[in-house]
Amino acid sequence: MFVYFCEKDSNTGNMIVVTGAAGFIGSCMVSKLNNKGFRDIILVDDFSKTEKHPNIAHKSFLEKVERTVFFPWLYKHQKDVEFIFHLGARTDTTEFNREIFDELNLNYSKDIWKACCELEIPLVYASSAATYGDGSLGYSDQNSSLSFQLLPLNPYGISKNEFDKWALLQQLTPPHWHGLKFFNVFGPNEYHKGRMASVVFHAFNQADRRAGGQGSGVVRLFRSHNPAYRDGEQSRDFIYVKDVTDVLYFLMNHPSDSGIYNLGTGKARSFLDLVHAVFSALDITPSIEFIDTPADIRDKYQYFTEADMAKLRSIGYEKPFYSLESGIEEYVQGYLIDRSNF
Repeated sequence: MFVYFCEKDSNTGNMIVVTGAAGFIGSCMVSKLNNKGFRDIILVDDFSKTEKHPNIAHKSFLEKVERTVFFPWLYKHQKDVEFIFHLGARTDTTEFNREIFDELNLNYSKDIWKACCELEIPLVYASSAATYGDGSLGYSDQNSSLSFQLLPLNPYGISKNEFDKWALLQQLTPPHWHGLKFFNVFGPNEYHKGRMASVVFHAFNQADRRAGGQGSGVVRLFRSHNPAYRDGEQSRDFIYVKDVTDVLYFLMNHPSDSGIYNLGTGKARSFLDLVHAVFSALDITPSIEFIDTPADIRDKYQYFTEADMAKLRSIGYEKPFYSLESGIEEYVQGYLIDRSNF
């Protein structure tokens, strides 16, 4: 068993578990918890992926536990665990091996759910807007039966929707639980995601032609292959990761209204809007060219997403979301330009 320890805080309290803790959203959630004074945090991930190590280099936590041995650890320390954020997943939308997603996104999540039921631990888990497929059935989270009608466009989306459906059918549940359909999240600590990093991250790297920058000053966007959308007018609900962690923290302290919720801003914005915001944050003149969407994802491409956020608002979440421009400005100027860690 590989369990890594850091020095224990003298005022230990109940532990909070974050799976996917070295990843993008998981590591940002650890920062959020640290900022709220939490130190007894258990980081669960595949720590052999060294490219993610900077994400947790400056975090305060109690232990690192390898994903493969998390359940023996959990049953050993069950009395000390207060809450689980299950944010770990395989998120590559270009991966088409269903077995990988069944193992990491579906079956592992079922095991976490069952453990939370047995041990009476509250749970928040990550779902995805990819469950909505082409959007023909809308983006409402108000009716849970919609999950059983959705047709996701790729194995990643299918795996997330299969778990949502499974969770909704369970008679035994954690004391309180929330599944969150993340829309297009961007922000610090996503550098390791490669092709799956946000368009904001890629646009910055293409546009950045300062000394030391690798960009050409020209941002490339996918050409539209749908006659209903002009080039660059494909639209998504882009949400800054700080908004995501704010909602996660709110739900940890909201022990009621269990269910599946959207997590976007509620306002779709175009890729052209996004790129212009990146150029503005860099204070350079926009230059954009269009390229064909890769053939391997062309028929699985979402042209429009927009979260219906009424359900989350109805349970008391009132904080306004970052605008696309303000989120990008903070991300670019406060993180990407100087590469500081979030």
